[in-house]
Amino acid sequence: MMPGAVERPLTIAIMGPHLTGKSTFVSRLALELRRNGFQVATIAALVERAQRLGIPILHNHSWASTMWFITRGISDELEAWLHADVILVNGAVPDALAYYRAALQHRGEEPDPAKIEQLEHLVRNHSSNYNLLFRTTLAPDTSREEEHDGGFRRLADHWVCQVAERLEVANIALAPSDHDSALEFAVNHVSEHG
Repeated sequence: MMPGAVERPLTIAIMGPHLTGKSTFVSRLALELRRNGFQVATIAALVERAQRLGIPILHNHSWASTMWFITRGISDELEAWLHADVILVNGAVPDALAYYRAALQHRGEEPDPAKIEQLEHLVRNHSSNYNLLFRTTLAPDTSREEEHDGGFRRLADHWVCQVAERLEVANIALAPSDHDSALEFAVNHVSEHG
């Protein structure tokens, strides 16, 4: 390693539509890893920080807000490299791009290909830092909730899958009923590779 270089810790991230248990999964995984003696840094979802700053979220996502989510997320992760054996990321960088694409579709707007390419480049390059990436999915019966958000969660779910596929970002689908086995898998992965 070069002088002054920082070794990248094992990084586990989670992406997916909102209200699918990402925060709960990250909290449970952090607790389990700490019980096993690992120093864990948790990168919290950026939504609350964005709201405090007045940055558009959900169906209001803009190119600028998407760039903020991506670069702020990357920056937070890099800062954590200095202090942890394992980093847990609640809201991996592909989420920001997926939410932007969902917002554009929700509003009936066409994406600017040059802006999309710029965002994809950032997301693709940074996603290689994730040792494990889980993708939450919607529960089969979300029809009643669709009335409240105009189907935006379903669009977000669709675009999370599309972004991962288009950018060839390897991920493990995490069904709503499958969090326990995914938790066990992640703990074993860290124990073997951490």
